[in-house]
Amino acid sequence: MRPGGPGPEPPLVVWGAGAMGGSIGAALVQKGVKVLFVDKAQDHVRAMNEKGLQIRGPIDDFTVPVRATEPPGLSGRFPLIFLCVKSHHTGEGLTQLEPHLADDGAVISIQNGLCELEIADTVGVGRTVGAFVNFGADYLEPGVIHRGNRGATVVGEIDGTVTDRVLGIHALLRLFDPEAVLTDNIFGFLWGKLAYASLLFATALTDAAIADVLAEREFRPLLISLAREVVAVALARGVSLEAFDGFNPEAFAPGGSAALAESSLDDLVRFNRASAKTHSGIWRDLAVRKRPTEVDAQLGWIVRFGMEEGVPTPLNAALIRQVHQIEVRDRPQSRENLKELRTFS
Repeated sequence: MRPGGPGPEPPLVVWGAGAMGGSIGAALVQKGVKVLFVDKAQDHVRAMNEKGLQIRGPIDDFTVPVRATEPPGLSGRFPLIFLCVKSHHTGEGLTQLEPHLADDGAVISIQNGLCELEIADTVGVGRTVGAFVNFGADYLEPGVIHRGNRGATVVGEIDGTVTDRVLGIHALLRLFDPEAVLTDNIFGFLWGKLAYASLLFATALTDAAIADVLAEREFRPLLISLAREVVAVALARGVSLEAFDGFNPEAFAPGGSAALAESSLDDLVRFNRASAKTHSGIWRDLAVRKRPTEVDAQLGWIVRFGMEEGVPTPLNAALIRQVHQIEVRDRPQSRENLKELRTFS
């Protein structure tokens, strides 16, 4: 039912129709779900409305007719909004979407980082649902998304309870990924993804593919140390991390086995070798789209909470600085960046 009275069911709103939102939203439309896409890119919105939303790649290859609008063109209030914008655009997205969120509605964060914390501060804990995704996808051009592989898809209430609404959201996500997981520990997955993100940001310092960098024995000690900083901060905050897609948090615990860490990196290499998406979205932002990355909105949490907990994070802090220098073209993408980064350990 429409919130506030009888009428047709309101659509699911996908706010941000890029790699993540486009992939999930198009799959839901294909399965018969009523979806309204909201995106600030005028050419993308126009292409979707005129030609449909096209998904390319080895996992799916289809086009679906969709409805899309820019934020100023949206009217009404909606019970479910999937927030799929880049994590550093969360504040802007929340300012625009909050008037359109039903009083008993929920924002589901389909993002990287710990955006659930910012969302809860804005719309309230009771209207915030956490999610974790690790599939590879890229925005190619207006109306076209490339999906490169399958990866973990997880959803859960941020307080760990199992509610009717999260059961319904889980059912929706299973239309996208039949193996989607319902969890009572969503922050365990989100913090695990931050540790993996530190590795991905490191690979983006170079022009090499994700798997190639993760496989280089020369840089294995550096990569292990990066991930261990994140895991140390998470453990200091009482987070119980979850494993996914080859990432084993136990392998990167402080003082953990080097052999176990090497084994987890080998698993991550295999996971990434199997993907048609060879480079991260971070690399694409730096090398192709020439725009700021999510580095502050992801690794920034690590440094901030590390300071609060008294856990040193010198490698992640230095990695953030290097990424910012690449963003403003003061540093080229090169293996030399990894060699320099090692000096901060």
